[in-house]
Amino acid sequence: MNNSIIDLIIRIKNGYLAKKELISSPHSNFKESVVSKLQKLGYVRSFKVGKEGNKKDMILELVYDDGVPALTDVKVFSRPGRRWYINTNDLKPVLGGLGHAVLSTPKGILTSMEAKKEQVGGELLFEIW
Repeated sequence: MNNSIIDLIIRIKNGYLAKKELISSPHSNFKESVVSKLQKLGYVRSFKVGKEGNKKDMILELVYDDGVPALTDVKVFSRPGRRWYINTNDLKPVLGGLGHAVLSTPKGILTSMEAKKEQVGGELLFEIW
């Protein structure tokens, strides 16, 4: 499950580095919830799910402000060989509040600030700024 999230995040990062407007990624419900959270945070303008043959794909539109990408960098924490779980007390702001940490919690995909407000911990997927 986490391999696909790492793949999605790296595709988004590489799309920004290559200054692409649109990127595509294989679809899953978990990826769709992560992309939905990234859209609310302002890193993805929009996305749509399309079916090609017998597989689903997502097309993501990236955000640029006067040619400057919305995403600067990303740091992946949970990997297939090492899951990174974090509780509410260990949640810290990313870059002094300029970035976001994204967690998979029992209440769904949340940012670190939302998880702190809800008093719930979970698997730390990545930090994005």
